[in-house]
Amino acid sequence: MAVMKIFWRTFVALAVALLLVSGPGATANTQLDAGTQTAISAAVNKELAAYGGPKPIPGAVVAVWVPGKGEFVKGFGFSNLSPRTPMTLADRFRIGSNTKTFVATALLQLVDEKKLSLDDTIAHFGLGLNVPNENTITLRELAEMRSGIIDMYAVPGVQKENDATWASRTPRQWVALAGKQPPLFAPGAKYNYSNTNWFLLGLVIEKVTHDTIQHQIGGRLLTPMGLSQTSFPTTDRNMPVPYAHGYSLDAKKQWIDESAVLAPSVSWAAGAMISDMADMKTWVKAYVTGTTNGASSQKARLTCIPTGVGNLSFGLGIGCSAGWYGYTGGITGYNTGAYYMPATGITIIAFVNSQVEQPFPGVANAIFRDIAKIVTPNNVPFIK
Repeated sequence: MAVMKIFWRTFVALAVALLLVSGPGATANTQLDAGTQTAISAAVNKELAAYGGPKPIPGAVVAVWVPGKGEFVKGFGFSNLSPRTPMTLADRFRIGSNTKTFVATALLQLVDEKKLSLDDTIAHFGLGLNVPNENTITLRELAEMRSGIIDMYAVPGVQKENDATWASRTPRQWVALAGKQPPLFAPGAKYNYSNTNWFLLGLVIEKVTHDTIQHQIGGRLLTPMGLSQTSFPTTDRNMPVPYAHGYSLDAKKQWIDESAVLAPSVSWAAGAMISDMADMKTWVKAYVTGTTNGASSQKARLTCIPTGVGNLSFGLGIGCSAGWYGYTGGITGYNTGAYYMPATGITIIAFVNSQVEQPFPGVANAIFRDIAKIVTPNNVPFIK
């Protein structure tokens, strides 16, 4: 069985590698020049070490596609520390808040279908959750992170609760918990990252479609686009193979495997999805360029408002910085970033198997920023 497992990982890795480096007008031998590849590798290893504490973060998969110049696609370090297993391009990761890009796209498709409006308020949908300011907060403000509703994970006392308590809550119960807190500010007044917003958007989509959010994303996006390695788990904590194990540092500064520590219901429409490099390459270009929805709703998505943090702005479930568009995701054991620049057609993806988001901008975004300095020195994101 062990031999078969290794063979399967190797076979899938080779197949995905061929897929990643292929495409219209591309060949499997088109690589970025040696100097650029060396600089990218050095940048990745630097950030894995810088964010890793006493030892570098176990591993990452990183990919860069530069039209007309070539590409760089590589696994770094290990997908598993026991036994030590090299990272492969086929390994799946929990993508955390990159889930929000799928939810936003389903929402925008419903706007295109005139089944709801971005200017509808929370109260319009009769969710019965008594959210503060629900009569004035719009779906647009939820997706822009400008609702003023507290992030449910920031509710006092929540971080001290045990896993069983977290896992026992339904999405509605998570929202109700946050809804008991006073608003942070008036709707639309400023930016504040809140996962509660995305639970609310998930509940709205379910109310309008009379369907589950995971089924809507599957039917509207994953199946039509052939994103076969992307999934939205609902009850199973385990990862589909092959996958990168997710690690965190314990009190003794040792890496511990936390790949299956969270129940999917804990992150749900804010961060439960799983994907791989090949699927995310397809996905980030599609939703940034708007091939997934109509021109009017895409214009709304890309109407980015400054967050007040450096050169980072935020649209409807999308980050915008220095000409780059995309998202980052942090969830226990994983940190991911997937970005596309429409002006150049460049894609950069960094998947890391540890959630280390401090210091700013977090390990995946630090890798992305460093690579952007190399390939687009006049467009460097995440500068404070």
